[in-house]
Amino acid sequence: MSADTPEFTPDVAIIGAGPAGLMAAEVIASAGRTVAVYERMPTPARKLLLAGRGGLNLTHSEPVDAFTGRYGEQAGRFADLLSGFSPADLRAWAEGLGIETFVGSSGRVFPVQMKASTLVRAWLRRLDGLGVTLHARHRWLGWDGQGALRFRTPDGTESTVAPRATLLALGGASWPRTGSDGTWTELLAARGVEVAPLRPSNMGFEVPWSDHLRERFAGQPVKSVGLAFGDRRLKGEFVITETGIEGGAVYALSAPLRDAIEREGWATLTLDLLPDQTESAIAKRLGRRGAESLSTFLKKAFSLTGPRAALLREFAPAADLSDPAALARHIKALPVILTGVRPIERAISTAGGVRFSEVDDTLMLTRLPSTFVAGEMLDWEAPTGGYLLQGCFAMGVRVGKGVLRYLGP
Repeated sequence: MSADTPEFTPDVAIIGAGPAGLMAAEVIASAGRTVAVYERMPTPARKLLLAGRGGLNLTHSEPVDAFTGRYGEQAGRFADLLSGFSPADLRAWAEGLGIETFVGSSGRVFPVQMKASTLVRAWLRRLDGLGVTLHARHRWLGWDGQGALRFRTPDGTESTVAPRATLLALGGASWPRTGSDGTWTELLAARGVEVAPLRPSNMGFEVPWSDHLRERFAGQPVKSVGLAFGDRRLKGEFVITETGIEGGAVYALSAPLRDAIEREGWATLTLDLLPDQTESAIAKRLGRRGAESLSTFLKKAFSLTGPRAALLREFAPAADLSDPAALARHIKALPVILTGVRPIERAISTAGGVRFSEVDDTLMLTRLPSTFVAGEMLDWEAPTGGYLLQGCFAMGVRVGKGVLRYLGP
């Protein structure tokens, strides 16, 4: 993909060079159509590269029913989308780029090299070979009076393009430094497209820590604990931050926790500090403490030290620490009060966006024929673990095929 290709009128203009947009570009260009990708940042796939800093989690290996269930209210829709581009299809696609993948112990799927940059470079070479052109540092400004796309170009001037079809793949509003700032919502709303408010997803939460806990344990992981909210229960780990908590296990519960905080102003997350032991067994052993200090006994009897022990002292009433039965209850069900949601700019992904009622089964906007949307711009969310990327890739395939159907033979 060349960043210095002269402006021309392509069959299809794709605005946004993330996973959904680039996958759609590949599908469309492979059918012989001319495709131009317009990206406001200096280089494409910025968010994909940032997500892959610690190893690119492409997808997940769990059974399809469990997989599609991760998309919550949109599970049925994603069952349909994934039938057109499954996790197995995504792994085969990566291997076609020369990127071998493996399944980790958690079931997550990663490139063997654990690098996003290698995959992105190979992908851009393929797209370049298909004739896809990239116009970097082009900020989309909406439409002109004749319906052509308006762009702010690198030299500060304005240009227009009038393709036969347009795909908007501009992302949500998380990680704005990668180019996703959510300003497109106003442009679509002005055209009558119904857009659900953008909200943070897969984000941290605020907890009013004591100075002692914040100073001693901020930045430390809390491992092998149970977390519960409502009817959702899981085992995992999270990180104590200066402002609260974040991490994989928290992200898995972030949607219902966020919704509760929006309704009530707070939410109670319940921790199980010893998920592999029963409350009765813990209480029985606590009853044998004798003259030892509580911290020494918890360390020797349960290996309960560090941040887990600090959390117990932070939230269990002081009077209950000397009562074996009451202390056992707190160890197994420690209430942590969450008082706020971290800002959308610091979230991993975004909920909200263009409502699915605004698009047909090809992801074309019914109010704006010839204009399609895909990726995080649509109103859906999923936890981390490969589900976000898989969803974007699958939508890229679906919308690419939809654009080809619209263009006709």
